[in-house]
Amino acid sequence: MCRQQLATSWIQTIFYGITIRAGDPKPVPGSARHAAHRRIINIAVVAVYLAYTIYEADYEIRGRSSFFEDLGVAINADDRQIKSRFRRLAALHHPDKVTSSTPQDSANYFIHLKLASDTLQDAARRFAYERFGPSIAEWRKCVTIKEFVSHGVLSGILPYYGVVAGTIYIVGLFGYMEFGKFYRWLFLITLCLFEVHAVTRPTFPLVIDLLNAYMTRMTSHPAYLPFQVIELARKLTVTVYIALAQIGPLLATQQRQSTASAESEEKVLSNALDRLEHTATQLNTDSARLMEMELSPFKGDPLVVRNLQGKMREWLVQNTIRSDPLVKDALGKSFVKRRIDAPSGAKGNR
Repeated sequence: MCRQQLATSWIQTIFYGITIRAGDPKPVPGSARHAAHRRIINIAVVAVYLAYTIYEADYEIRGRSSFFEDLGVAINADDRQIKSRFRRLAALHHPDKVTSSTPQDSANYFIHLKLASDTLQDAARRFAYERFGPSIAEWRKCVTIKEFVSHGVLSGILPYYGVVAGTIYIVGLFGYMEFGKFYRWLFLITLCLFEVHAVTRPTFPLVIDLLNAYMTRMTSHPAYLPFQVIELARKLTVTVYIALAQIGPLLATQQRQSTASAESEEKVLSNALDRLEHTATQLNTDSARLMEMELSPFKGDPLVVRNLQGKMREWLVQNTIRSDPLVKDALGKSFVKRRIDAPSGAKGNR
């Protein structure tokens, strides 16, 4: 957290140094503008860090090569291809044929290749390996696919999600992790269903097939196996939980500030309109009273009143309306247009 705050302060200083010219005042710490900039930069810092954790998780998964990579075969290789490839590697790495200063390492590597070959050539064990990973080598009592799946679900999936669900519930009782509670449960349930679907279907889920198609064609990244995607998805869910805990409140604060600012501006505008309406009403009342005072000497003579009203109307038109710059401009454009549209030789078009 301290490093995060230091990085935020450092980036905010650089941001002001780039965007604000020398001599211009910078936002004062504690002001609304400074706090808003700090929240945005803090959100960016946390988002970059979380994106890096996803990359790091993928890097760790790639660092632990799969049996397919160790043998140098594709994930869709058949038994004949696996057997042929193992024979070639055995000819190169068999302890009796390798002259090395560390014979124990050579023997261990050969045993690992033998385990990989035997696992991938056994249909049930290959199915279990693709979905549960190398830990299935220790499941001695499992022989059939049903036994592997039952053991994997009961000993791995259910305990994991039971612990996570219990942790979320207990932490929620103490008032923590309130923000985004619905989305936390949604992500957890979605991941659990995806994992159960991945380990029980005879083929890879469509999501994994699409992901592998993109990875192998657009990048040099090796294809994922279901257990690798499940491991990555679990770490991604943890990252989403951290994002909801750290970025969520910042976004909520930013939203509240924006809403309050918009409401404040709307209120100021409404008050200004009310004052303008009140002023216009007052002016209308005063002008009517003045008009009545000016016409009071002529109340007994309707002809004089009408004549006076006409003169006043003409005076208003001549001195108020026509003297307005916008009215003059409009009249000028109208006269020009009339001259342009008039027939050649007509009076007044030159």
